[in-house]
Amino acid sequence: MCFAHALLNVIDLKAKGHEVKLIIEGSATALIEQLAKEGTPFAPLYAKVKSEGLLGGICKACAGKMGSLAEAERQGLTLLGEMQGHPGFASLIAEGYEIISM
Repeated sequence: MCFAHALLNVIDLKAKGHEVKLIIEGSATALIEQLAKEGTPFAPLYAKVKSEGLLGGICKACAGKMGSLAEAERQGLTLLGEMQGHPGFASLIAEGYEIISM
């Protein structure tokens, strides 16, 4: 359920004029297959995040550990792993982003 909050917040922040990117990490990486299936809970939110270009990527290491790496590749998601297989914050901070963790 907390992941639904991440989807909702990223959509809301964009609607209010913020530049925002969602990075999927941890156990949430296991949700991407279900989220991509039409008719499943939160699939419309996930589709909106993707279609609006708000999905910054997915943790490569976590997707590998959770068994969703092939699905991430199938969906064409950006795999992030510049920090020993995990997304790093340094490049995002350098671009001016503020990190919010949910």
